Amino acid sequence: MSDQKKNIRRGSLAFAAILLLIVLVKLIHIYNNELPSLEQLHNIEPSLTTTIYSADGEVLQEYYLQRRILVPLKKMPPYLIEALLATEDQRFYRHWGVDSQGIIRAFFSNILKGNLTAQGGSTITQQLARTLFLTREKVISRKIKEILTAVKIERTYSKDEILEMYLNQCNFGKGAYGIQAAAQLYFGKDVEELSVSDCAVLIGLLPAPNRYSPLNNIDYALARRNVVLGRLGAEKKITRTDADSLKKLPLSLAPVPLNQGQAPYFTEMVRQYIEKKYGEKALYTEGLTIYTTLNPALQKEAERQLYAMVDTLQKGIQARRTLKSQEYTLAYLDSSSEKPVWKRKYKQLQGALVAMDNATGEILTLVGGRDFDDTKFNRAVQALRQPGSAFKPFVYVAALEKGFHPSDIMYDTPVVLENRPGEEWEPRNYDLQFRGPLTLREGLADSRNLIAIKLLQRISPYAAVEYAQRLGITSPLNPYASIAIGTSEVTLWQMVRAFSVFPNQGVLVEPFYIKKIVDRYGNILEENRSPKKELVLNQKTAYIMTSIMQSVIDQGTGSAVRARGFSRPAAGKTGTTDETTDNWFIGFVPQITCGVWLGFDDKTSIGSHMTGGSTAAVVWGEFMKTACQNLPVADFVMPEGVFYRTVCWDSGKLATANCPRKVTDLFTEQSEPQEKCPLHPGPDIASEKPEPF
Repeated sequence: MSDQKKNIRRGSLAFAAILLLIVLVKLIHIYNNELPSLEQLHNIEPSLTTTIYSADGEVLQEYYLQRRILVPLKKMPPYLIEALLATEDQRFYRHWGVDSQGIIRAFFSNILKGNLTAQGGSTITQQLARTLFLTREKVISRKIKEILTAVKIERTYSKDEILEMYLNQCNFGKGAYGIQAAAQLYFGKDVEELSVSDCAVLIGLLPAPNRYSPLNNIDYALARRNVVLGRLGAEKKITRTDADSLKKLPLSLAPVPLNQGQAPYFTEMVRQYIEKKYGEKALYTEGLTIYTTLNPALQKEAERQLYAMVDTLQKGIQARRTLKSQEYTLAYLDSSSEKPVWKRKYKQLQGALVAMDNATGEILTLVGGRDFDDTKFNRAVQALRQPGSAFKPFVYVAALEKGFHPSDIMYDTPVVLENRPGEEWEPRNYDLQFRGPLTLREGLADSRNLIAIKLLQRISPYAAVEYAQRLGITSPLNPYASIAIGTSEVTLWQMVRAFSVFPNQGVLVEPFYIKKIVDRYGNILEENRSPKKELVLNQKTAYIMTSIMQSVIDQGTGSAVRARGFSRPAAGKTGTTDETTDNWFIGFVPQITCGVWLGFDDKTSIGSHMTGGSTAAVVWGEFMKTACQNLPVADFVMPEGVFYRTVCWDSGKLATANCPRKVTDLFTEQSEPQEKCPLHPGPDIASEKPEPF
């Protein structure tokens, strides 16, 4: 080409550039009100992923509109930037947001094609402007706004800042937005670990992420990668020899499926909390980081043990009965109306499990049902069910506070009494038998209904209601005689919270499941550092009640716990409702309180011989063996002012050597008898802790 022609070309380009600048100034004046404001430009906040973490840092769940993880430019490998510039915008560091040569070239190309919008000639900055503020509609007015916005972006940010925003903003397909999410999705790597070939694959996706995705079409992806490698060679960012060698390599994919989530009932609780407190937009776009209390290893064990029991019982139930297809199960609780939503299906036995750390109140595990995909109703916190005999400890606590002690004698004999006003009631025991005189300890260990009911009559139903509420039961409780055997409905969450008062020596520690919430900038929105604690029960009463419930596990209805090989000091209570619609076991060791519930959503019977002791207690025992593996073996600490005394069965006074029937149990300074047995005079005897009760 002659010098004259070169000069003419240069002059034409200079004239076109000057003309373009004049046009831009005029267009800015015309479109100024339709362009992003200075404030918008200074506050570009891409939609980020909210992530929920377990106590040990595992990702439990993610919520997003666009799955994006921000990463600084300094962490991105140089070949990634070079591949981007070589392919998308070679003059990026030389233009001011708009490449005049590219626009002129695109303009004449489009004229030849007869379509003014066919070729864009967009710079990286223009693409960023379109992604952040505009639509992808192919009209001239949008293109003009794109150019003008790009100019404003260049005046607001440095070139490196623009590159960082661009690579964190782009859509790489399959729900991955931003280079870090793409690196994780396609290669199972962090962005700084990407090879030259990996970088070429990802940059090659940008023009059409679905078309060039290696997960959709490996041949297209390979060809597109090689185009990018060729551009790197042409721009001398790598040698042509290296480019040719890299083109021969297969794609080294290690696709990672998007996180399907763990502990779905637990994470749904977290999601609902965040949405209610911070709003839906914050949940899905603000990139919150939520640290929870959940122990993933214990969660898996809880699910394994609970589901194994549910599935075993389900098989037996289906073998015994023909399940009708017209029956319904509770699918979820509508968050707006709080109304249950039902759907037709076969009857599925359900279960729930909650475990908490007694000292901190942290929820360690939470299972809310058999299958979250099938039914999102959280039976651990939403299901109100009758607790049956698991309610009896509240009756006993009220009685102990009023001066009763474990060795007091009550009579397991028939009685007819008024339950509700005008309602005659003749209660019975589960085995339909009566055993006559029993100590209160024996009555609870063997879950004798008549003992609890008669004890309630001595102290009044209102006293039991008062203490249940004091310990943490919040659902309405009816002060009728039948409340002694758990006829008022409660949730599993409430029962676990209330029972934790016993190992905590009378202190109610409020359970919680979110440790900390951090926003995208690292600001702490909320943090639970110290648990909320309140003394709600006398320490001595808490210990004596714990001791009585140890008898439930050691020799009573909860003995399946010992049969499963759980040998640590532990206490708890079984619960079985009328018609065996609900099976419960709530128990604790000094460090952990755990509750298990089993039942059908529509309150169908589980089976005539299915009790809390034969089902829920088994799950509890198996789970707690794992939960306690790394905990020191500890016993419940006896407080000062509690001691053992041996009394005469017949008189209830301090036993002598001549008393034919003696019982040794716990007393306090206020409740211990002062007189020796008047029925059997004789020498004193020593009082020692019996082994076992």
